Order: sequence, then C-alpha cells, then structure tokens
Amino acid sequence: MTITNENCVVGIEYEVKEAGTTEIVDSNKGAQPLEFMMGKQQIIPGLESALTGMTVDEAGDIIVKAADAYGDVNPEAMQTLPKDQFEGVDLVAGMTLYGQNEDGQTTQVIVKSFDDTEVNVDFNHPLAGKDLMFSVKVLSAREATADEATSGVVGGAPEEGGSCGTGCGCH
Repeated sequence: MTITNENCVVGIEYEVKEAGTTEIVDSNKGAQPLEFMMGKQQIIPGLESALTGMTVDEAGDIIVKAADAYGDVNPEAMQTLPKDQFEGVDLVAGMTLYGQNEDGQTTQVIVKSFDDTEVNVDFNHPLAGKDLMFSVKVLSAREATADEATSGVVGGAPEEGGSCGTGCGCH
C-alpha cells in the first residue's frame, strides 16, 4: 500500500540525527515500530510530508528542515524565574526539568544558567532550530479503521489519561 496523506496508519523504523552530525538523537531500531496516523499531526510535519507516497518496505534518508520539525528557536521561550521556584532541586546547567503548564500538560525546560536568586530556563524543544536527518523504513501501511479515523488513535480510543502512544515527533 502507498502511504496517503490522511487516515493511513503507518508503522516505521527510524533513526534520527541532527543533520551533518553522526550522533543519534533518537531511534527505535530493534524495538517496536513507531505507529501513527497520517493527517492527525502525530509526527513532525516535515517527516509526515516526506513519507507521503512511500510504500511498505521502502527505506530512505529524509532531511527535515528546522521549520518543518520542531521550529526555529523562539527567544521568547527563554525565561528568567525566581530560584525559589526550584526549591529542593539540585540545579545543574544543561539539565532538563519537567513540570506542568497552565493547561495541565507536561512541559520540559532546560536550565541554561542560574545564580543565587534567578534561574534562566529555555522552554524551546531541545531540537528547535536544528535540521534533522531521518533514516526510515516503512514497515506497514494500511487504511485506518472507522474507530481509528474517528478517534485519531491507532488501535482505537485512548484510555482515560492516556497518550497518543507515539515516540519521536509527537506534538
């Protein structure tokens, strides 16, 4: 089956690097395939677009520009917060912390620097501003079931409090 751009359930094996480097930033090789539904914004737009038209067992290298991956670095996503908001945390520059935003969703920040009174954090995705090189192999492609097409979730509706169940590229 050829991957279409909507309501097609796709399973891929992938490895991703920052373009121009050899360091693997994420991979599912040797693990479960990444399954997602096309047209539901479950993976980054540049990868979804590049997969359209590929077929099962097809493999290739796909460059995804930063704007079509995790976006450009947003200077407004860098903030200075009072250090007392981090009470009980042994701060280290470069560490990743997780919390909840106003909507109750999990969000991550990277500690850029800190002193006795303030902590400078970056809310940008760690891969923001970076072009990515995906090495992918299409393992499966099929039409979504009626339940999947309605819910947008591969395998049916998610359990209460569940997630979309995808890995790299999930929004």
